Amino acid sequence: MWFYITFAIIVLILVLYLLAIMPKVRGRHDLTRWRRKYYAHRGLHQHQNEAPENSMAAFSLAVSHKYGIEMDVQLSKDKIPVVFHDYNLKRVCGVDKKVRELTFAELQELTLYQSKERIPSLQSVLDMVNGQVPLIIEFKVELHDTSVCSITAPMLDRYNGLYCIESFNPLVLFWYKKRRPEIMRGQLASNLIKDKEVGSAILYFILQNMMLNFITKPDFISYNYIHRNMISFKLCRNLYRIPAFAWTIKSQEGLNESRNCFDYFIFDHFMPQE
Repeated sequence: MWFYITFAIIVLILVLYLLAIMPKVRGRHDLTRWRRKYYAHRGLHQHQNEAPENSMAAFSLAVSHKYGIEMDVQLSKDKIPVVFHDYNLKRVCGVDKKVRELTFAELQELTLYQSKERIPSLQSVLDMVNGQVPLIIEFKVELHDTSVCSITAPMLDRYNGLYCIESFNPLVLFWYKKRRPEIMRGQLASNLIKDKEVGSAILYFILQNMMLNFITKPDFISYNYIHRNMISFKLCRNLYRIPAFAWTIKSQEGLNESRNCFDYFIFDHFMPQE
């Protein structure tokens, strides 16, 4: 008797797990327009004193080389969408403040590393790219405030180029699912526990296994290629056949090792070869 009860419980848990990680399987967006395989991570940044990450110079280089662009968006204190990766300005700008603690005008007084480049507004990047290459826009949302979505969405509505959105935070995907279902959305993930990210191990277990996919229904997954053997990623990829982006590949060797696991590749620190 106990054998059958135990077996039934295991089967139930397995079924619930498979349902939890299930991404969108019907009515997925057509990816035929996403023919470019390679996307420059934070632009085609090459030298910190010339074309640093998430700078107009790095984005211009990506466009000139016909690479798609991956970039990060968050809000300044006065609610201007800016393109910057870290929540804190210290690593890139040498100021121990968060982006959201300074107004856009105050952010413009800073430079990226030792370059003459400034933190760009999202609008300035959209105007420069002007649909020449596809954009992967990562929304940076630390906790539960998704106002960056509602503020940025009208701006993106007016943009004529090809773009999609992605985020580590499932609340961003849920916002887009409800309010902009026509926009392709992706779930960013990694083995957060193994990466030793600071935070709740339980929450990170849920996120790294994408166990909220049943709510957010992502069109694609963007996964840390180093952890491509994670069971949840492999199931989403092979069982549910969801398109997958690899991040962030930093060598030709890493690219070659990942070709059979992903459809598209986000790279930096090298120039991909076919």
